[in-house]
Amino acid sequence: MWQSDRMIFSVLVEVQLRPGVADPQGSTIERSLPALGFGGVVGVRVGKAMRFTLDSADAAAAQAEVAEMCDRFLTNPVIEDAVITVTEAAGV
Repeated sequence: MWQSDRMIFSVLVEVQLRPGVADPQGSTIERSLPALGFGGVVGVRVGKAMRFTLDSADAAAAQAEVAEMCDRFLTNPVIEDAVITVTEAAGV
């Protein structure tokens, strides 16, 4: 149950392999695109995105909580980097 003195935030976590880590999916896509008529594409990297809402005291607390989620569960911090975007949820 959400408390009235807290805020609801929309969260986007974009996860990508760190530079230097092999990305076989990205390589396969990059090699396949020219055969489909899409030339000139280079540097393809595959990642994942997670979207959710979070009940938190403020934006800084939400950012810190999501960063901890990434470190402990959502990413593999050895080989992945995450970009976290926290915005106040509209219409809540």
